[in-house]
Amino acid sequence: MSIDTAVVLAAGEGNRLHPLTRNRPKPMLPAANRPILEYVLDALIDAGISRLCLVVGYKRDRVQDHFGPSYRNVDIEYVAQEKQLGSGHALQQAASAVEGSFVVVNGDRVIEPRMVEAVIDAHTEDGSAALAVLEHGDARRYGAVEIEGDTITALVEKPEREDYRLINAGVYAFDRSVFDALATTARENGTLPLTSAVEDLVEERRVRGVRTDGLWVDATYPWDLLTVAREVLRHGLVEEPTTGSGVWVANSATVDRTARLQTPVVIGPDCEVGAGAVVGPNVALGRNTTVGANATLEDCVLDTDTRVGPGSVLLDCVTGQDVHLGPGTVVPGGPADVQVGDAVHRGERLGAVLADRVRTGGAVTCEPGTLVGTSARLGTGVVVDGTVRADSEVVR
Repeated sequence: MSIDTAVVLAAGEGNRLHPLTRNRPKPMLPAANRPILEYVLDALIDAGISRLCLVVGYKRDRVQDHFGPSYRNVDIEYVAQEKQLGSGHALQQAASAVEGSFVVVNGDRVIEPRMVEAVIDAHTEDGSAALAVLEHGDARRYGAVEIEGDTITALVEKPEREDYRLINAGVYAFDRSVFDALATTARENGTLPLTSAVEDLVEERRVRGVRTDGLWVDATYPWDLLTVAREVLRHGLVEEPTTGSGVWVANSATVDRTARLQTPVVIGPDCEVGAGAVVGPNVALGRNTTVGANATLEDCVLDTDTRVGPGSVLLDCVTGQDVHLGPGTVVPGGPADVQVGDAVHRGERLGAVLADRVRTGGAVTCEPGTLVGTSARLGTGVVVDGTVRADSEVVR
């Protein structure tokens, strides 16, 4: 009962990652200097998957334009979730695209191939539904799993106790009976989470828990992208050639001989790093990013086409695409209290997020925890704090 098909759930918006997801879905945000979804597909293909079905929805053109009809010579079939009505509803959209048994994964978490392989092996042994579980220090954030032997006995979505150690890793193997389970599962506030259907199977003791370990990293909030980058670099999951331990520089990149790259760091294709610049540790530069002379970057993820002016200092900083920062821009780094929606998150390690197409004049300072919306303009010498709305202009 070999499995060669995977359904990838990549339709969600990622509201808690605003303002970075205003123009693209969460799976297309950067894990270091490549989209998260690329790492997901790499793990599936390396685990032996030869058929890919991507469920797309919010800003789906960003996914389809990037990957096209195939990835690494594996064909991709796209199915659309027209309204975001939950992960279970998303899986239902793929019902006509799969036959027999298949793997289901979330498209917004970096995982390792061995997680996929372990779940496939478990399902192949006896045909039961299988779910990867792993130890994690923050089960209260991701939801906990209770297990007896190799049988899952409960999924605890919002655990109140702190002693849970196992979480749902979001890697499943099912046969087509899962669609019957989804059809009879009650919706929650109009949505159909996949976990609700799995909970029904758990009550019937029909889900096998597969203990796994290795890299598993998720971006729920903007500052999590810094953690994702650190983990990707730590594990060396980088396409660019290495020039030394923990330093990767694309062949088309230009790094001035007086610049200093501090491990770990990845410099993407067509990047330029100016004279006297210090880049790293834990810095990822996306394609065609320019770092001006004497700039300093540490713990930063700078996406495609970012421009950093000379003499700038960026710490704990995330940029979207096509961001231009004037000379002497300062982001002093976290910790900070960051407001996301109605919730305030205390003491997070975040300097600033500057979303797509932000422009700043010279000598701008972003106080710790600043979120700058898409296409905002920050005038010369301004100091910004908190949230700057999209398309707004801030002047002295």
